[in-house]
Amino acid sequence: MKDGYVEPATLAKIFNFDGVRRIDQLVQDGVISATLVKVNGRSVRRYDLIPTVTAYIKHLQTKLTAKATNLADGLEDELRKTKAEADLKEAKAAIEKMKLAEFEGQMHRSDFVEAVMTDWASVVRDALLSLPGRLAIDTARIKTPEEESIRIHEEVKIILDDLAGYGYDPEKFQKLVRSRKGADEDAAEEKETGD
Repeated sequence: MKDGYVEPATLAKIFNFDGVRRIDQLVQDGVISATLVKVNGRSVRRYDLIPTVTAYIKHLQTKLTAKATNLADGLEDELRKTKAEADLKEAKAAIEKMKLAEFEGQMHRSDFVEAVMTDWASVVRDALLSLPGRLAIDTARIKTPEEESIRIHEEVKIILDDLAGYGYDPEKFQKLVRSRKGADEDAAEEKETGD
């Protein structure tokens, strides 16, 4: 080592390489640089030891930082993927739980509730619309407003008693659930067969 310059073979040993081929590759990649020096009248390649080792360490640090960044990015991607899969499984479990609650009659779809409420509103509407026809003849024969009021009250009470009997019918909801479940299964089957 004359004036801090070393031969390629010595540098390869310092870097723990099997031969000088890797040294040549580092020069070609611009990581380290060789200097031509005169030895016995010939120009030969030599490496200034301290700047060369410093450049190689910097190169290794850059590669290590890039690998660490790639690893961190990969871990973040894997974490997002795992979270997304967990969220999907949780959502599917929630859907199945709701389907079970619906099937057991503990919960009802809004469209089923709407259908039942529409049916109930129709019954109320029909009862109220029939009231004038049911009272027309009776009230025509009544002489006093108090008697008319009593008769109208009696008829309204009959309607309210009828409506009070109109209640939640779990069997009706079960039929709706079964019919929808059958329709869902038919749709899934059609989707699978491509029909």
